[in-house]
Amino acid sequence: MTYEDGDMRLMMDDDPKAPLRLSSGRLSIVRYVFLVHIEDGIPSAFQRAALEYADAILIGWPEEDAEDVVTPEASQYDFIAQQFDWAESHVREFMESERADKADDMADSLVQVADCIAAVRKSYQPEFLLPTFAEIRRVVEDEWNEDMGRIEAENREAHPGIPSDDAPAADAAASDGASADGASTQAPAPQPSDAQSSDDSGASRA
Repeated sequence: MTYEDGDMRLMMDDDPKAPLRLSSGRLSIVRYVFLVHIEDGIPSAFQRAALEYADAILIGWPEEDAEDVVTPEASQYDFIAQQFDWAESHVREFMESERADKADDMADSLVQVADCIAAVRKSYQPEFLLPTFAEIRRVVEDEWNEDMGRIEAENREAHPGIPSDDAPAADAAASDGASADGASTQAPAPQPSDAQSSDDSGASRA
């Protein structure tokens, strides 16, 4: 089901907690589609951070009657409904990126959807601490760099005879240097002596 701009605002007049009930489902669907799309490859740090950010927003999603869930004032309805509408617009962008097979654009849209849904959750659960994407991305990038370094080390250990990417260039440079040194140290061709030159001259006059 898709929602048009203004649909949620109308629903809230009769059901003020409708956004809380529906928002988690929207984010869950987008997150799942993205996970399926990238599961056959190795996700980049950004893609992995987008997934973990969505997880952080969804974890422990509260029930409507939870003790720490509040009913928003009518003055907040417009803000909450707008966040939901913005999330829906990013869902549409996400679907377009999926059709175009652009994983990074999908990840970016997932982050935008999660941002909006986080604002909705915060409106109903103001005491719940939500991380920012920047915080999660820093942690994920550190972990990703460690993982890549470990994989490279394991590959070098498993295949010690395979030179690094710089080895061919280094070998070529060494070969060129050796050629140049050999050329510069090569003995000059012997020149005829004066006596030989005189004999040759005499022979030619005879």
